[in-house]
Amino acid sequence: MTDKDFVESAYKLAKDQYAQFGVNTDEVLEKLKDVVISLHCWQTDDVGGFETPDAELGGGGIQVTGNYPGKAGTIQQMRQDLDKVMSLLPGKQRLNLHAIYGEFGGKLVDRDEIDVEHFQGWIDWAKEKGIGMDFNATCFSHPKADDGFTLSSKDENIRKFWVKHSKLCRKITAEMGRQLGTASIHNLWIPDGMKDTPVDRYTHRAILKKSLDEILAEKYPKEHLKDSIECKLFGIGSESMVVGSHEFYMGYAIKNNTLLCLDNGHFHPTEQVGDKISSILQYIDEMLLHVTRGVRWDSDHVVTFNDEILLIASEVVRANALKRVNIGLDYFDASLNRIGAYVVGTRAAQQAFLFALLEPAKMLKGYEEKGKFFERLATLEVMKTRLFGAVWDYYCYINNVPVGQDFIAEVQMYEKDVLLKR
Repeated sequence: MTDKDFVESAYKLAKDQYAQFGVNTDEVLEKLKDVVISLHCWQTDDVGGFETPDAELGGGGIQVTGNYPGKAGTIQQMRQDLDKVMSLLPGKQRLNLHAIYGEFGGKLVDRDEIDVEHFQGWIDWAKEKGIGMDFNATCFSHPKADDGFTLSSKDENIRKFWVKHSKLCRKITAEMGRQLGTASIHNLWIPDGMKDTPVDRYTHRAILKKSLDEILAEKYPKEHLKDSIECKLFGIGSESMVVGSHEFYMGYAIKNNTLLCLDNGHFHPTEQVGDKISSILQYIDEMLLHVTRGVRWDSDHVVTFNDEILLIASEVVRANALKRVNIGLDYFDASLNRIGAYVVGTRAAQQAFLFALLEPAKMLKGYEEKGKFFERLATLEVMKTRLFGAVWDYYCYINNVPVGQDFIAEVQMYEKDVLLKR
């Protein structure tokens, strides 16, 4: 176990070190409270959901690899796992739920029939924990998504089915926000696209615009519901065209004042999502991030403390936009302990924002404005070797969660006592 005196003495050294750059670490840790991360429920069970006893992920250009033991098989097991995850994380989190995770009582409830009653148990659970919730329409793993089109389908019966599903999801989301006293985000991602070169992109995008207009026609109080739309470059089976492209949704979000969701796995590997943030915030009030780690493609690996995540966090902080940017995770890895995947990924995202908040912004901007680019570069490099880890450890310590590597033993014990007995 990490020694209390060691943590405190290391933090004092770090505090003095950052003070040389005009950074008050106590104030930074207070600001870090604004970094609330929405945990994606689907890491617990590999995006299977509970519509049927044998429900599993299908279609939509996404897939889960691996078969590590301990997958959650019931909603009770999911909540047990999420409770454990949150006990190992500093700060306060939220829960991000997909529509396939309702409590359907063993009955087949199709997606155009779901209602608040199927998610009241989740709302009560969140209320008991004192956290907020977010929600997502589930437009994949369903027979009416098998041909690759949902809200942009030229088959009017299929289109209307998904419009109704999405409307119901917004209703459920608004009720979550109302009951929990904090606005819930409804994020809409659809898998629509084509594997080979299409000749009629225009019509599919016109149909998607029509569907979105119908879905968003009913207005809810903003303190209850925030609407978000999520783009993607390509998926498995939609390599040549995705209907809901970045340009399509960015235009729609600006025109209709919705949130725009940027998933950093949904772009070309050479694109920097961090670079997009300052542009988008010029035109929309608020946005959503889905933080992941793509390896060569949208592979949804566990988030790590890497350059991509650091740039995203830094651009949010440099824009003074923590209250305008909502942060969620979106990955699903079944090749390793799922609880550990949650903890590593969430901590990595939190660490990135802490690192960004510890940046001597005033000093760096001063150098930049005076054309002192050597000094800017040199300072950025020096900051990489400051005692950042000591500040992070202290943050964990004051939040009464495992410090340093101590969470590893906690995850191992949970696996032995709970996961391997399932």
